[in-house]
Amino acid sequence: MDLPPPATLSERVRAFLEQPLYPTLATSGPDGEPHQAVIWYRLEPDNTILVNSRIPRRWPAELRRDRRASLAVTDLGDPFNWVGLQVVVEDVIDDVPTARDDIVELAVRYAEDDEDSVARFRSQERISFRLRIVAVHDHLEE
Repeated sequence: MDLPPPATLSERVRAFLEQPLYPTLATSGPDGEPHQAVIWYRLEPDNTILVNSRIPRRWPAELRRDRRASLAVTDLGDPFNWVGLQVVVEDVIDDVPTARDDIVELAVRYAEDDEDSVARFRSQERISFRLRIVAVHDHLEE
């Protein structure tokens, strides 16, 4: 699959996405049925989004099958202040040790970096995805 070109992020959208917010990831099932999950993420310097999951969950399997998805990233203080992102999978990181390192870094970002959490994440079968942003829907208040 040829990837569409990446979208350009404005400075205000970039600043918004750099916060540790809780986006909803929307994927499609085999029959086209929608599926949503609240996830952790990190905006990378190249404007891709890093996400991570335990391998047996539904949404990673859906991303492997259909590389298209969307994210709704909502302001915790004002749910009507949000950014919508259309994304495609640019890279699948299925090297478990690397994916475990990714989830530990995300845990630190989201202040879930206590010893018990880190030990639990280090024992799980994990997978990471790097998502290319291909469209931005800016609903941030000015």
